[in-house]
Amino acid sequence: MKIHTTNYQNTFIEIAEDCPVQKGEIPQLKKAGKTIANIQYEIIEGNPYKYTSDEILFQCYIIKNKDKGNLNKLKEEFFSKGQPCFRASPLTKQYGWGIHYDNNGKMAIYGCETTEYKRFKNDKNIKNFKALKNRNKPTHNEAAEKASMPHNNRSYSCLK
Repeated sequence: MKIHTTNYQNTFIEIAEDCPVQKGEIPQLKKAGKTIANIQYEIIEGNPYKYTSDEILFQCYIIKNKDKGNLNKLKEEFFSKGQPCFRASPLTKQYGWGIHYDNNGKMAIYGCETTEYKRFKNDKNIKNFKALKNRNKPTHNEAAEKASMPHNNRSYSCLK
């Protein structure tokens, strides 16, 4: 069974061009409980550079689905299908958080108003990608960016 990954190394994901906020905002709880955005924020903000994208996405899956079965089997099943990467996360699309991946693929988040965000955005020594826009149809620039990505043979632009 082929295993897909969402991990990046030495990469910065900028907020979406149409992100509705001007600074990083903590996702609000919904009446039904924690959202994916809440869970992702809590894990990454509380543990900078501790987890990879795959580890966080799988933790979110386990928390949201309250599934405590055979974790190795669940993980294999989860990653046997392509999963959207953090370019499609509500943190980068709606809440104003950029995501930095270090040499080991470990992640940290930075509000778009911060000095660190601006430094990573302008750093020519790391790969920079914008988060996906909040609408479905890709622009010409997004299609060109997708074609330049190392995992461009997948049907979904975030999959590797």
